[in-house]
Amino acid sequence: MAKFAELLERINAAIGQALCWAALAMVLLQFAIVLLRYVFGFSFIFLDEGVLYLHAALFMLGAGYTFLVNAHVRVDIFYAKVTDRSQALIDLFGHLFLLTPALAVLLWFSWPYVRGSWAILEGPISVGGIPASFLLKSLIPAYCVLLLVQGLAALLRDIIRLKGVAE
Repeated sequence: MAKFAELLERINAAIGQALCWAALAMVLLQFAIVLLRYVFGFSFIFLDEGVLYLHAALFMLGAGYTFLVNAHVRVDIFYAKVTDRSQALIDLFGHLFLLTPALAVLLWFSWPYVRGSWAILEGPISVGGIPASFLLKSLIPAYCVLLLVQGLAALLRDIIRLKGVAE
């Protein structure tokens, strides 16, 4: 079980490492936009949308990695004060009854929207923008799948903690 959880975690770890480069690309692209606009007087909508696409990818695809490294915002007034077993039970409940159903609903209702966008290869958001809105919309199901993968890995880790199996 631990090996399977580790395999699942490697998916989000690899994506998280790749997204570090996307963050750098986003910053450099934004710098180029500012330089072009205020120094040279040029403006390109597709470059502005490039920042939007990178920003969306960073947050949507990075959610699973953020979950992996336990960096999500958490209000742990009670959680920090309970035993490891109680924490595992709280996490198990959260993964099974909060995270999974919410992501399943989001995936279910977003799928026709994304499928329709792919069916027509939906074009740019703005005139002169990146002609690939369907890719941007595809981040929604990708977000759901990556968080579900990490949720399953965390669920397996919680079961291991509850069984008292040492890793």
